[in-house]
Amino acid sequence: MADMKVGAYICKGCGIGERLDTAQLAMIAQKEGKAQVVREHEFLCNASGVEMIKNDIANEGVNHVVIAACSRRAKVETFNFENVAISRANLREGVIWATPADADKKELVQEMAADYVRMGCAESIKMLIPRTNPSLGHNKRILVVGGGISGMTAAIESAKTGYDVLLVEKTGSLGGWAAKLHKRVPNREPYAEPVDTGIADLIKQIESDKHIKVFLNSTLSKTSGSPGQFSVDISKESGGTTTENIGGIIMASGFTPYDMNKLPYLGAGKSKDVVDQLGLEALAKAAKGGAIKRPSDGKEVKSVVFVQCAGQRSDKEGELPYCSGHCCNTSIKQAMYFKNQNPDIDTNVIYTDLRTPGNGEDFYRSAQKKGVTFTKGNVGEVVPGSGGLEVKFKDLILNDDAVAKADLVVLATGQVANSGIDMEAQLLAEATERDDAKKAKDAGEAVAQHQEKPKGVSILNLTYRQGPDLPHLKYGFNDSHFICFPYETRRTGIYSCGPVRRPMDMAQAIEDATGAALKAIQAVENAGLGRAAHPRSGDLSFPEFRKEGCTQCKRCTVECPFGAIDEDEARYPVFNESRCRRCGTCMGACPVRVISFENYSVDTVGSQIKGVDMPDQFSEKPRILVLACENDAYPALDMAAMNHIQYSAFTRVIPVRCLGSVNTIWVTDALNSGYDGVILMGCQKGENYQCHFVKGSEIAHTRMSKIDDTLKQLSLEVERVKTYEVAITDIQRAPALINEMAETIQKIGMSPLKF
Repeated sequence: MADMKVGAYICKGCGIGERLDTAQLAMIAQKEGKAQVVREHEFLCNASGVEMIKNDIANEGVNHVVIAACSRRAKVETFNFENVAISRANLREGVIWATPADADKKELVQEMAADYVRMGCAESIKMLIPRTNPSLGHNKRILVVGGGISGMTAAIESAKTGYDVLLVEKTGSLGGWAAKLHKRVPNREPYAEPVDTGIADLIKQIESDKHIKVFLNSTLSKTSGSPGQFSVDISKESGGTTTENIGGIIMASGFTPYDMNKLPYLGAGKSKDVVDQLGLEALAKAAKGGAIKRPSDGKEVKSVVFVQCAGQRSDKEGELPYCSGHCCNTSIKQAMYFKNQNPDIDTNVIYTDLRTPGNGEDFYRSAQKKGVTFTKGNVGEVVPGSGGLEVKFKDLILNDDAVAKADLVVLATGQVANSGIDMEAQLLAEATERDDAKKAKDAGEAVAQHQEKPKGVSILNLTYRQGPDLPHLKYGFNDSHFICFPYETRRTGIYSCGPVRRPMDMAQAIEDATGAALKAIQAVENAGLGRAAHPRSGDLSFPEFRKEGCTQCKRCTVECPFGAIDEDEARYPVFNESRCRRCGTCMGACPVRVISFENYSVDTVGSQIKGVDMPDQFSEKPRILVLACENDAYPALDMAAMNHIQYSAFTRVIPVRCLGSVNTIWVTDALNSGYDGVILMGCQKGENYQCHFVKGSEIAHTRMSKIDDTLKQLSLEVERVKTYEVAITDIQRAPALINEMAETIQKIGMSPLKF
């Protein structure tokens, strides 16, 4: 490796030169930061500034660059130099925009800027130039699991971009549930009538596309590997297995309709004339545009009642607590089947809330014009009788009990995701079983019958130590955040789309599948270049560890949210770099600190913490360390500064990849170094998590819950360390939390550990 040569570049633009003494900052970079090349520039991001840096890299041998200018979130492409370790000192958003321009604050603001320059140089010295991930995967074929509307769309969109696609469908034909529909809800103006499903055309496209290979009556019996180098065994129903190598996977395994027979109080199973929405689609297809006949006696339906939210949006045991999204529009569409055939048919849609995503009220208004009746009510019972069916409901407008008679009742039941085995629920059941058995044994009692383990048929049959399928959300859908990272799962290179990800209609499924295809393409391209996937897409670094220092504690293996760490025969960790998301959770978990990345390590952050010039206890200048998640909290502080929302100039902010990467040694070192307060800002955790690395914030909160013992050992107040959940929109709250800490320190006094 070439000798390290640090170049520090200090920008005067955007008001930095007007508020700060940049000559002093340059001197600090040279003398204290050990930078061999130090330059100031009027506007570092303009062509001449960038050229100056490039010239130093090419001709002066600079290979570690410190940019003291704007936030690391700004000008990312401008300050992107190949084969160079780059550190950013945030003087604009982090200093001059976050502090007042008062003359009496000038010294404090200059000290703040000087510390950020010291921190930037200290970080740069501890960084290594990132190398390419050695475990390259060059296969770019896309595997799509599921041949419904989502799977077919994902296959077609991938093929359009020139990628070869394998499409695996467990049944004997493509189309999924969409192929069983008579018509579909319109997806464009004027939203007046049900339209053709278009499934036949999609199937023709797939059959004629040379880039798509279809496997019918087939399932995955084994999936192993990582992005760019997956291996899958595709087993046919009739026997025989084919092994294929692929680059990325799209899981589009769809849904199963909720079993309406679980709703006997709504007449299901008691009368043939009570059907679910798919049952009505079958009746409509059989009618071929003619009169729809009721199943019990084949007579023409003269009156029909649609019961919305049947067995869903419910708190009853065994029913679905969520809305399935498509059902209201589907009932409106189906009501039109009857009205278009015979306007005199009495059609009544009974709903509690009518939701029509995608078409506003246009489709609903079209149905009203045709004479469809919409009744706001809560159906309590459907009773079969000799003359037909009686639908008993509470009229929510008149606040009165009512009864509607019908020849046919259609239950709008929900979607249940075909997401495979819920491994977390299974592991919990197994742990409970072991715990119960141990308690019984200790008490000398017979082992009681334990709770039944979750059942299911695996979709992917993954060879991951964490289990054969993707992790689930609480309702059984694939874990994928709908705002921060749709389609992403906890298995790198595997993306989910359609109703297996969340309840949705056909229009949403088509859009979802297109997004998943683009993410899969991004993954295989990054894998071929040895780079990370989302959210650190393009990162060349990867985790390494010092084997001689490893205690084989397994914490890194267990805490990795993405299944990127296995174990060898001697129980040492084995890192699968291609699966790794570069979050650093393993680094934060390691008690002996032997795990690191070239450009992010215990030392790169630790050196920044120690690089701050610490005033003595008599100076009345406290120091507050903020370790801020780079995905939410750090941007929130940047945006606060942009909006002139200020916080204490005693603050020093260090962005971290994820709160899960925070090693407790950083907090201990900070306190021992004389910091008066430490704040950790991570993403929201729990069921509605927003952590880009899923479990990082949750893990960090667990680690920090034990920090009180450390504080007590150091004879420090527990108020000196706080951990918060901060959203990217918390531009008012994030600075307020810092100012609260400053007020707390003012009340409890400076740290007694200052020198």
